[in-house]
Amino acid sequence: MAEIATEALRNLHGPGPLDVGTEEGARLLAEAVELVTHHAAAVIDGPVAPDVPGTDQIREWLAGFDFDAPRPAGEVLPEVAAALRRWGVHPTHPRYLGLFVPTPTWWGVAGELIAAGVNPQLAAYNHAPAAVEMERHVLRFVAARLGLPTHTDGSFTVGGAEANLTAVVVALTRRFAEYSDRGLTGLAGQPVLYASAESHLAWLKIAHLTGLGRHAVRLVPVDAAGQLDLERLRALHDRDVSAGRVPFLLVATAGTTGGGAIDPLPELADLARSWGLHFHVDAAWGGAVVLSDRLRPLLAGVERADSVTIDAHKWLSAPMGAGMFLTRHPEGLADSFRVSTSYMPADSDVVQDPYLMSVQWSRRFAGLKVFLALAAAGREAYAKQMERDTELGVLLARRLAEDGWRRINDTLLPVVCVADAEAEELGRERCEQWHSAVVGYVIRSGNAWVSLVRLDGRPAIRLCVTSYRTRAKDIEAVVAALGEARAAIPR
Repeated sequence: MAEIATEALRNLHGPGPLDVGTEEGARLLAEAVELVTHHAAAVIDGPVAPDVPGTDQIREWLAGFDFDAPRPAGEVLPEVAAALRRWGVHPTHPRYLGLFVPTPTWWGVAGELIAAGVNPQLAAYNHAPAAVEMERHVLRFVAARLGLPTHTDGSFTVGGAEANLTAVVVALTRRFAEYSDRGLTGLAGQPVLYASAESHLAWLKIAHLTGLGRHAVRLVPVDAAGQLDLERLRALHDRDVSAGRVPFLLVATAGTTGGGAIDPLPELADLARSWGLHFHVDAAWGGAVVLSDRLRPLLAGVERADSVTIDAHKWLSAPMGAGMFLTRHPEGLADSFRVSTSYMPADSDVVQDPYLMSVQWSRRFAGLKVFLALAAAGREAYAKQMERDTELGVLLARRLAEDGWRRINDTLLPVVCVADAEAEELGRERCEQWHSAVVGYVIRSGNAWVSLVRLDGRPAIRLCVTSYRTRAKDIEAVVAALGEARAAIPR
C-alpha cells in the first residue's frame, strides 16, 4: 500500500473540503429561509408566469457557472432564487388555477428541511425505525379514512405514476403465479387492463415499462359526464376474453385530470369482482376528499378497492413529491418486491423492511412532510380547506357562466372547464386554435395561469383551484382576465 505523505496525513485530522461546519451551515440555511419566505410574500404581487420561457437567457446565465472555481453561497443563493422567480410558473400564486401543483404548507416545507438535514435512509427498518413508523402511521390513517381494512399496507412513492406502476406489478403478481419468475413470456395469453380514456395516461408508460406493451391498455370511452362508460367496458371485456386475452386489472379514476370526473366506483367494483380482476382506484387528486366527512361520499365504493393511489403533493398541499400506494393485499405487495442480498441488514422481525415493499430501494423520508402537516394542522383543517376549495369552484363556475362561458364538465370537485359558444361554431380545429390563443393571452398577461384541455376531443379552457391561498377576489380577477382575452382574440 502506498505511503501517505506527512502533509496529507496531517490534513486527514482536520475537516474535509466539504465540511464548512455547523455555524456556516446555519448561516446558509438562514439565508435560504429568508429567500423562501420573501418569495412566498412577493409572488402574489408578480406575474403568475413569465411571458416567454427565456431559454437563451437562462443558458447565458448558467454559462457563468463552470464549477471549476467556488463562488460564495451568499452570491449563488440569491441568483438561484431570482432565476426561479423570473423564469418559471408559480404554483404558489393564488391565481394559479392550473395543474395539480400545490402551494406547499409551511409544515411540509419544514418537513423537507428536517428530512434533508437528518437524511435517514428508509430502505431498512433498523436504520430508521422512527421514520418508517411515522410513514406507516400516516398510511394507516389514510387507509382508515378510505375505509380499507386494518391490515392494509403500502408505501410512499415519488408520485402517482410510481404508485400506479406498483398497482400493475401487484395485480400481475396476484393474477399470474408464473409472472414473478418467468415474466410475461410464461403467460398463456396477453394480459390486458382497463382504464378510462380520460384517465391519467401514465398507464401507457407503465405498460411499456412492464413489458405488457401499450396495446395492452384498453382505454374505455367515457359517457356524457366524463365517466368510464360501463357498457363500452363490458363490450371490450367480452371481446378480449373471446380473443383469448387475459384481463387482470380494472382501473377507476377518482378525479380525472382533465375534467374532475369520478368513475362509478361501486359498479366497477362489482364488475371487477365478477370478472376476477384486481380493482385499483387512481385517486391521486380526488382521494384527498376522504379527509372531509362532508365530501367523503363522493368516493363511495373506494373502500372496496384492492389498491388505491393518492398523491399528497396534489390536494393535500405537500411539497413535491409525495405519492402513496395502499393495498389490502400486503402479501401481494411483498411477493412483488421480495429480494435477498448479503449487503442489506438482516430482515427486521418487527415490520417488513421498506425496500421489500416498494420499487424503490434507497429512499428519502418523503412521508415526514405529510406527517408534520397532519399533526400540526389536524384533519379538520384539511377538511375545511377542501370544502372551501369546492365552494370556490362553485363560485368560479357561476361567475364564468354569468360572463357568458359555457361549462362542459360535470363534477363537484373544484375543476371548471369552459368553452365559448361562438368559437364552438367555427369547427373543431378553429375552435381549438381560438381557445389556445385565449389561454396564451391570459398566461402572457401574468394575471393568471389556466390551461387548454380536450374533454372527449372537445376543446376547452380548464381552471382548477389548487392553492390554499386562493380567495374569492382571485376568482374575480381570473374571470376578468379571461374576459379581457376573449375580447382581444378575434374568432
